[in-house]
Amino acid sequence: MAFRLTPKEDSFYDLFAVSAGHLVEAARELTGLLEVQDPEGRAAIVERMRDLEHLGDEATHEIIRRVNSSFITPFDREDIHFLASRLDDCMDHMEEAADLVDLYKVTDLPKGVAKQIEIIGRMAELTATAMPRLRSMQDLSEYWVEINRLENQADKHYRRLVAALFENPDAIHVLKMKDIVTALESAADAFEGVANTIEGIAVKES
Repeated sequence: MAFRLTPKEDSFYDLFAVSAGHLVEAARELTGLLEVQDPEGRAAIVERMRDLEHLGDEATHEIIRRVNSSFITPFDREDIHFLASRLDDCMDHMEEAADLVDLYKVTDLPKGVAKQIEIIGRMAELTATAMPRLRSMQDLSEYWVEINRLENQADKHYRRLVAALFENPDAIHVLKMKDIVTALESAADAFEGVANTIEGIAVKES
């Protein structure tokens, strides 16, 4: 049996998995915004999103705390810190989009928003399933290739959605909706950022 310098470094992987799990839950809550029309129901979803954002912050802080207190880490300290921050960015943008729906008292979201949220949900699921593979750094290329494909799809959809918004003569409505769809687009970009970070780590560790 090989001698192991690190008694148990699995905690980092576990925390990354926890963070990604929160993202899956947040994506489900975003889907709920499309299904719930009454203000009280949407306010409840927004509150759950805030709770998930706090949980995500706690996981991020714990990862950083363990990086600072660990003599040996499973891979580069800066990469661990950067990956944790990238995961946190995904949550922040999703929570922002939900919060804006509540703050702007939106009753009807543009139909195209459903496609945005569908893409984000798929990205969240892929990210969650990729986290356990960080232990071996194996079988990850399909993950980041698919995330990049989805992000390109999200970009195209976002541009078409914004173009459609500007056909509405109500300038205030357009500004509100653009804020929301831009926050969702930023979430998709952040998921690609996670995938790019993991690709970089995999290359270093190969």
